[in-house]
Amino acid sequence: MLQAFDHHPHDQSAARGSSCGLCCTTVDDLSVFRGGKPIVEKVSLHIHCGEITALVGPNGAGKTTLLKAILGELPHSGSLNYLDAAGERSGKPRIGYVPQRLDFDLNSPVSVMDLFQASKGWRPTWLFPSRRLRGPARDILARVQADHLLDRRLGALSGGELQRVLLALALNPIPDLLLLDEPISGVDYKGMQLFYTIVGELKKEYDLSIILVSHDLPALIKLADRVVFLNRTVQSSGSPAEVLNHPDFLQAFGLDSHSLELLGALKLPREACP
Repeated sequence: MLQAFDHHPHDQSAARGSSCGLCCTTVDDLSVFRGGKPIVEKVSLHIHCGEITALVGPNGAGKTTLLKAILGELPHSGSLNYLDAAGERSGKPRIGYVPQRLDFDLNSPVSVMDLFQASKGWRPTWLFPSRRLRGPARDILARVQADHLLDRRLGALSGGELQRVLLALALNPIPDLLLLDEPISGVDYKGMQLFYTIVGELKKEYDLSIILVSHDLPALIKLADRVVFLNRTVQSSGSPAEVLNHPDFLQAFGLDSHSLELLGALKLPREACP
């Protein structure tokens, strides 16, 4: 599940311009149960366009489970709704998704172009190659600085290159809500920096609402507009400084504010936080 999920087809050719902050995706009272026990419980979020919401929490906190519930891959209670800035379109948001990794045979001859074609149809790509899709695929890849990879074999890509390809697929079509589930796991530092730079540019260019799951605290302070600390349910929510200094967050990760400063994750003065 790599490309955007188009619940409301409309013209995708125009970018959305600068951030208005008025369109909103809401997650209301969402819960996921497994074996009668809550994995995620009563989560409510408001994700505004043009904002990156970082989702943080310890292992087993339910972060990936929450994303899969939002995608509709897991049964859940609660609701997911979208309202655009003009009030012209409401209902379910169009969602793009980038997973932690793509599992495939590294020796497979499948190319990036094959992957794009497979995401757009059911016919075997090796029997029915589509020239019509090459131009659009190249254009989408260019948005993430990966157009030169169009004919590259998937198994020959670096970790960072593959994640940018998956990001391009998630932008086809441009989503209302972009979910990034630890997208730089296993990517080297240079690739990580490039990926985050591209995400920041895409947020501005397309006025995207983005939920980013990450354990990279220094990146969060630079990228995120809001941080949500999840540990089965929402424990705290606010600016990066507010949440990273919250006692529940510090206790869950065995940190203190001095530790965060040493990690380079928090540059704001203590008096700026509640």
